[in-house]
Amino acid sequence: MPGVPPTRFVYLGPEGTFSEQALKMIPAAARGVLTAARSVPECLEAVRGGDADAALVPLENSIGGQVGVTLDELAGGDPLVITREVILPVQFVLATRPGDADRPLSAIRSVAAHPQAGAQCRRWLFEHVPGATVLDVLSNATAAIGAAEGEFDAAVCAQIGAERYGLHVLAKDIADNPDAMTRFALVSRPGPPPTPTGDDLTTLAVYIAHDRVGALLAVLTELSVRGINLTRIESRPTGERLGRYVFFLDCGGHVADLQMGEALQALRRICADVRFLGSYPRAAHDGPPPHPAPGLSDADFADAAAWLSRLRQGETS
Repeated sequence: MPGVPPTRFVYLGPEGTFSEQALKMIPAAARGVLTAARSVPECLEAVRGGDADAALVPLENSIGGQVGVTLDELAGGDPLVITREVILPVQFVLATRPGDADRPLSAIRSVAAHPQAGAQCRRWLFEHVPGATVLDVLSNATAAIGAAEGEFDAAVCAQIGAERYGLHVLAKDIADNPDAMTRFALVSRPGPPPTPTGDDLTTLAVYIAHDRVGALLAVLTELSVRGINLTRIESRPTGERLGRYVFFLDCGGHVADLQMGEALQALRRICADVRFLGSYPRAAHDGPPPHPAPGLSDADFADAAAWLSRLRQGETS
């Protein structure tokens, strides 16, 4: 929230989840009040209702893909905007009660894991705890709580969860893909977007005109001809009927940029609806932003606009 830093944060709980770990990477959160919510919709409704200034919710995972419930909630209801993204490496541990710290892995008979966590650690679990049954639970923190209470022999969870619930870590970095990452979004009520940094993303929910041939191609063309790099496109059903989708776009650039402004005006003209979901600094993990092609920089757009203005005033140079 530009001008008024958020002080009340809500995140997808319970305590000890990757969401809490990601939220603590935001400096303002270290000085704020953090509250765990039971679901993504509950997080976002807390912001809409004024009970929180901002919510941190998962957007996508490099292994599991989009988090559909987050996209659905952003596309519907009272408008919300993304003000920041956080990229968190997903590093799982296998943890148990301190009293079972000396138990060999081969003696573990039950492991609690969130379904996505279990899927990301499937090969490691099969090779190292072959005698264990992996049981699905609602979150990584729930797995840690269950292991702490003796309901399960061990839990697949985040390091922060193991520490929060007093567990002993039997093994670290047990994910099958060591480079897995989750992308989180800090969401607030609408307001002026963060100041452009020169390395920003703009997120949109675009409803195309389904009765128009080539409607999606027209959307992509409006971005392409202005040199706007499309870094992500996802589709979600609108819930109206089969074949009706809303497309979520992450575009390189900021709403204050001339070319992005032109593109947004064009999309407004040709689409059934466009929901602006925020312009915000891009996380550094992606590397440097691509350089605009000749004729497609902000300076080029400004020069062209000034030239047209001179022509309209009767000048020819």
